[in-house]
Amino acid sequence: RMPNYLLKLTRVLQSHKHRALLILIFMFLSFAYLTLYWRITQDSYNSGLYSLPVEFSCAHYVPFSISNASGHPPSKGNVFFVETSERTNPSYLFSCSVESAARTHPDSRVVVLMKGLAKEKATLPKHWVFSLLSCFPNVEIQPLHLPELFSGTPLAKWYLWPLRHWEPYFLPILSDACRIVLMWKFGGIYLDTDFIVLKNLQNLTNALGIQNEDELNGAFLSFKPKHKFMELCMKDFVKNYNSWIWGRQGPHLLTRVFKKWCSIRTIQSMNCKGVSALPPEAVYPIPWQDWRKLFEPVSAMELHKLLKNTYAVHIWNKMSHRTRLEIPSQALLAQLYSQFCPATYAKMKQD
Repeated sequence: RMPNYLLKLTRVLQSHKHRALLILIFMFLSFAYLTLYWRITQDSYNSGLYSLPVEFSCAHYVPFSISNASGHPPSKGNVFFVETSERTNPSYLFSCSVESAARTHPDSRVVVLMKGLAKEKATLPKHWVFSLLSCFPNVEIQPLHLPELFSGTPLAKWYLWPLRHWEPYFLPILSDACRIVLMWKFGGIYLDTDFIVLKNLQNLTNALGIQNEDELNGAFLSFKPKHKFMELCMKDFVKNYNSWIWGRQGPHLLTRVFKKWCSIRTIQSMNCKGVSALPPEAVYPIPWQDWRKLFEPVSAMELHKLLKNTYAVHIWNKMSHRTRLEIPSQALLAQLYSQFCPATYAKMKQD
């Protein structure tokens, strides 16, 4: 026999059959619409605007060569970018960051490490960014193998804790961990994938930037391998670990260690025991609180004045990524794209 609760439900549906029918039709149409929308979005994301012609010409997007005159492989250190998520569909800003670094560092290896490639085959996914960046002879895109990267460091045991990936800020913390380990193991330059590089950074050795009053930021790092400052950062990362506070393992960590390193209470532009804290205009000319200025028009004179003492511009993608950028336009960010990553800019205009 039919259970009582099912019998009652049947009677209710029969007494309100027209209303129930309308609700079911509405639910079905909503589901069908969402499914269709998702498929169309995925198709347009994986093809169309995001694909290059089969006959891809590097000469069209990169009209001049950046290879060094000697023809030898790049030898002046590494410039590292890291993608710690599983994403393998880079954005325009990602492309611009790597392109601008490749153009300003023709004698350096620009190494892009992507966690999403670690589970893939040897070939790169079919995406216009990978095609475009392959035009630059000094760019290398490699899988990011995290256990291998952290091995032999204080962060090896930290990473292997089985519940680590459930922490609220796991991905940004993982990125913070990767950069200090890369600097300690290999040295060179580390940049977040939301930088546009204006000048060669190789002369900024054992340096990091001040983002605002009394706080450093690790979006740019430049250190020699096995540097004591980076070793102290790795030890502090584990000793004072707290996954519940945003920035605890990033800007807060670097600020703590630098203050101890220099025996100071307030961060200021200075060189202390061989480590430089660069003034904000060096790599953070636009404070994160003023990120909207990136989308406001500026004259050529204003742009020159703003960037006179700047090596790279941090775009603060966490805040700015949903803001519409007109291409072409006189917006500061559009002008940066145009001047410092022209191949990416050409693709943006095409799209």
